[in-house]
Amino acid sequence: MSSIGTTSNRSHLMTDFETHKSGMPEAQLLASPMEFIGESPSLKRVLQQVETVAATDSAVLILGETGTGKELVARTIHQLSARRNHNFVATNCASIPSGLLESELFGHERGAFTGAITQNLGRFEQADKGTLFLDEIGDFPIELQPKLLRALQEQEFERLGGRRTIHVDFRLVAATNRDLGQMVEQGRFRNDLYYRINVFPIQIPPLRHRSADIPKLAWHFAKMYAKRMNKRIEKIRAEDLAVLAGYSWPGNIRELQNFIERSVILSTNTILYMPIEEFNRAKSPAKAGMRTLAEAEREHILETLRETEWVVGGPHGASTILDVKRTTLLDKMRRLGISRPLADG
Repeated sequence: MSSIGTTSNRSHLMTDFETHKSGMPEAQLLASPMEFIGESPSLKRVLQQVETVAATDSAVLILGETGTGKELVARTIHQLSARRNHNFVATNCASIPSGLLESELFGHERGAFTGAITQNLGRFEQADKGTLFLDEIGDFPIELQPKLLRALQEQEFERLGGRRTIHVDFRLVAATNRDLGQMVEQGRFRNDLYYRINVFPIQIPPLRHRSADIPKLAWHFAKMYAKRMNKRIEKIRAEDLAVLAGYSWPGNIRELQNFIERSVILSTNTILYMPIEEFNRAKSPAKAGMRTLAEAEREHILETLRETEWVVGGPHGASTILDVKRTTLLDKMRRLGISRPLADG
């Protein structure tokens, strides 16, 4: 459970920059220019999977909550692959209006629609010989999924308004924070497309499952922003690091990064000033030692899943024991950040 607001008997100690500079082990891929901070077992498993699949040309599906670093993993796969000298083309499927997505991905010919005054090469053509990263693929419009499936299977397509078949050679890496299996059941995602992209899934752990890595990440961001702002940060209070490690971080690494940036801005000397009161305000509705309703529900679901060995459906599954529909339980698991732990090895 969260320990926000508590301190240990080391609360008045401080950790300094030089200690972390010389003794901060990082779980890194030696061949990769990308940086992964931490040494937790869950992070090491992810990096092992990345190194294994990068040498192949197989499709990869990166799963994880918002802010966990899915694009960083995708870029590392590209940099470790034989396609590293060609383009890495990233597209966020949720940020492009559905009416424009087809043109953005597949390109269009001149005169294909009002305003198309020139020919446009889409992301597939830009990724030729390289890697195409489709972020938030769970938001891909259902009406365009057949065309996407054909492009992935045959590596060929036609531009919008064109008749000539264009052949491309690309490696697909997709990412989502949605439960695509549940979306298939609900008819919101094609099952054949799901099986096509789900060749090698990689589950990125949320930051709350990597609490031991939080101090290292905090130091990493503190050094980075101190350098950008021409400030000198040499110490972080141990009691502040303990608060960070006890917080649930619903926004994951992105939230931690923003918090440390704000802390560097507020710091007026070499000791990093953290506005810890923000966490105390977030916890104020609950009395000390008591769990929120969401925390109690999460723990109850986790306990049931462990008893059923993570079987969700069926007569002996967790949904039956909890007396809820399978889809309802899956939705609760997604909202509460519950995911099946990766198997060891």
